Amino acid sequence: MKMDRHGASAPRDDGLEIKERDIMKTISASLKNHLQQDVTTLATCWKITRRDGTVMGFTDHDKNLAVSGVNYLAATGFTPTSIESSSSLSVDNLDVEGVLDSSAITEEDLLAGRYDFAQVDVFMVNHADVSQGTLSLRTGWLGEISVKGSQFVAEIRGIAQHLSQSVGALYAPACRASLGDSRCKVALVPHTKTGTVTAVNGAGIFTDGTRTDVAGYFAGGVVTFTSGDNVGLSMEVKEFAAGKFILALALPHAIAVGDGYSAIAGCDKRLETCIGRFGNALNFRGEPHVPGSDRLFETAATRSK
Repeated sequence: MKMDRHGASAPRDDGLEIKERDIMKTISASLKNHLQQDVTTLATCWKITRRDGTVMGFTDHDKNLAVSGVNYLAATGFTPTSIESSSSLSVDNLDVEGVLDSSAITEEDLLAGRYDFAQVDVFMVNHADVSQGTLSLRTGWLGEISVKGSQFVAEIRGIAQHLSQSVGALYAPACRASLGDSRCKVALVPHTKTGTVTAVNGAGIFTDGTRTDVAGYFAGGVVTFTSGDNVGLSMEVKEFAAGKFILALALPHAIAVGDGYSAIAGCDKRLETCIGRFGNALNFRGEPHVPGSDRLFETAATRSK
């Protein structure tokens, strides 16, 4: 065991330990020795694990790399930003830009949400000898993904992102529960309707001529396609009237006549809707009768009679 000049035991020299945010990162002695060379052969890799279990790998090296059983594709279109880390609790930042590749990441998959909240592991490896192990740079989750033409930009959010989210609830006139969740307790089956597209009126707009539900019944609800090119995909309904559904966003694939769907009734979070449509006032999670800021700033001149 080595001793430092103060007589304390020094760390063993069989690896390199890097302390970041009180988390020890350990790499192999061989990779440590490589990092200490004047010239290195390092490559950065990104491992994406989607929520459906699909694992994809990419690297900024000019050749594909196989690391721990995962094939990392050479993605010259990737342009990662520098990784920013600090000792504060501020959210770390890392963006990855890339050109859409039909054989790997497609615009249809991005728009369908298949990469939402996917886990991302970023690490460095010696591409000349991957057996030396890896140096972890960042682990996080994909946040906002924007698509512009044939290019996408993905934001990678670290663990500190969760600390910036609000914990708890504030009182408000609108219900804080989501329709059918454990707080709402409404059974969704009686409020779920199935049907078939009889006409397509544009991107994200279709009609089921057999629907006789009142206007607005599905507004704020969700449509899930059960057949066709969009099978399994869901989208929120923006407007509904006379059997016509206007979706909040267009789906990745064109809607076609004959596509099957199921639609869940919408809820606008108002007490009147909770009573009239769902008969669920007992579980309403809002405070519609609590005075708001208008009462706080009310004066004798502005007070309603």
